[in-house]
Amino acid sequence: MNELTIGKKFDFGEIILSEEDIIEFAKQFDPLDFHIDKEAAKKTIFKGLIASGPHVFNLIYRREWVPRFGKSVICGLGIYNWKFIKPIYANQKTKVEVTVTSLKQNEKTGGMEVGWHFDFMNEKGEMVQVVDSGVMHDLSKLG
Repeated sequence: MNELTIGKKFDFGEIILSEEDIIEFAKQFDPLDFHIDKEAAKKTIFKGLIASGPHVFNLIYRREWVPRFGKSVICGLGIYNWKFIKPIYANQKTKVEVTVTSLKQNEKTGGMEVGWHFDFMNEKGEMVQVVDSGVMHDLSKLG
């Protein structure tokens, strides 16, 4: 049961991206040199290949969020406050926690507007990325 209450946290586990993962994703969606070219990346402020910002969100969204909550989605409402705080390098563990930040009944749809906050942290516990989203759910369809 995925009952939602404000402040409820979900542990989405860890992500580890290989160099190949980073390059493959970036070639499709964010083909900047520091995402797709190891030698060029060494000459940037990052001093190495880094993941595209949306890569970790996209992966955790598909792997964890959609299987848990996807069947209840009526529609997406937006993405807000997306911040790339620190780079994510290949083979770096990134831990992901998601918190319910708001619940608001929508009288027109009968759905519930849910605010979601995603925290992405490195192995030192430092925040590397944060993003908020809003999604309209039919809570009767949560498993």
